[in-house]
Amino acid sequence: MTIAENLKEIKETIAPNVELIAVSKTYSADVISEAYAQGQRLFGENRPQEMVEKYNKLDKDIQWHMIGTLQTNKVKYIAPFVSMIHSVDSAKLLDTIQKEAVKNKRSIDVLFEIFIAEESTKHGWDYYDLSEFVNSGNLSNYPNICFRGVMGMATFTDNQVQVKREFSLLHNYYNNIKKLIPTFDTISMGMSGDYKLAMECGSTMVRVGSSIFGSR
Repeated sequence: MTIAENLKEIKETIAPNVELIAVSKTYSADVISEAYAQGQRLFGENRPQEMVEKYNKLDKDIQWHMIGTLQTNKVKYIAPFVSMIHSVDSAKLLDTIQKEAVKNKRSIDVLFEIFIAEESTKHGWDYYDLSEFVNSGNLSNYPNICFRGVMGMATFTDNQVQVKREFSLLHNYYNNIKKLIPTFDTISMGMSGDYKLAMECGSTMVRVGSSIFGSR
C-alpha cells in the first residue's frame, strides 16, 4: 500500500477527538512530503538535529513534535520552532526549555512523560514524584511553558491485558494532575501496534510511524 492509502486507512480508524502524529524519524524529507500532500501536518521526531534538517527543508506549516528523549544541551536547536515536546521527564529539562523559550520569545507546549511500563529502557517521571513537583507550586517558575498533558509508553508485549492496564493507569494519572493544571487537554499514548487500544483507554493523541511509512 502507498503512504496515501495507509494514511487514509488509519485516519478512518481514529476518533474525531484524537490527533494523529505521523512518526517520521529516520524517514527522508521526500517521504514526509508524500504524507504532507495528503493533508498530514503533525509529525514526530526523536532526534533534534534530524528535526532541524527537516524543518529547514519542508513547509513551515508543519507542526513538529519531539517525542524522543531530549538532552538539555539539544533544546536550543528546536526551541525556535518545535510545536510540542512530549518527553519532559525532569525539572532540569523544564528549566532549560523555559530558558530557551524566553530567548526565542515564545511559549512552548510540553507533556510530562510518566513511567508506566515494566521495562527499564523506558523513561519518565515517577508519578508520585511528579505529583509532589506539581503540588509544590513549581509550575509558576515556567511562564513560557504551556503544560498540555502527559505522555507514556506501554511495555512492549503481546499481553493486551497488561498494555491496557498501563494505558488506563496513565489516563488516571492525567485525570488527577488535570485537577491542578487547567491547560491539560492531551494524553499522548499509543503507537502503530496499540493505538486502537490506547484510544479505548482515553488517548487523545497517537504516534504512528511504520503503519504509515512502512518498515524502517
